[in-house]
Amino acid sequence: MNGREKTAAKAADLFQEGFHCSQAVLCACAGLFREEPPPQELTAAMAPFASGMLGSGQACGALTGALAAVGFALGKTSPNGENHQAMGRIGKELIKEFGKITSEYGGMSCSDIARLDWQDAEAVKRFRTDPDSRRKHCVQVVKETCACLHDLTKKHLM
Repeated sequence: MNGREKTAAKAADLFQEGFHCSQAVLCACAGLFREEPPPQELTAAMAPFASGMLGSGQACGALTGALAAVGFALGKTSPNGENHQAMGRIGKELIKEFGKITSEYGGMSCSDIARLDWQDAEAVKRFRTDPDSRRKHCVQVVKETCACLHDLTKKHLM
């Protein structure tokens, strides 16, 4: 298994083990930039971005997690600091590619991909436990997003 496949598989595993999509992508992709994992506080801070931002169905957590990984590695760390030059290029290209990844679902939002009412507890339970639920699409988006970010880091940073 190559690095691209390992990153994608790690994110899928973390997602299947219980991390939200945003957290799984952040944790898997942070390793593309740094040896150490993201701090636990950063991983925890990504939790509200799941289910399209707290169950609202908005922006997919896979995208927000990937962008957080980019910022974790390349964003400025002080008010007067500077972002790494590649941050904007990688982030903008990632968003464009994410649109392609999610085009078959009708859009880039959680609602487009999962097609789930996150306020319906029974539907959420089925989504998480039924192997035939649309969660399989979420797993695929998580994997493809990580693979895409892997490719972009190689393109822009190596």
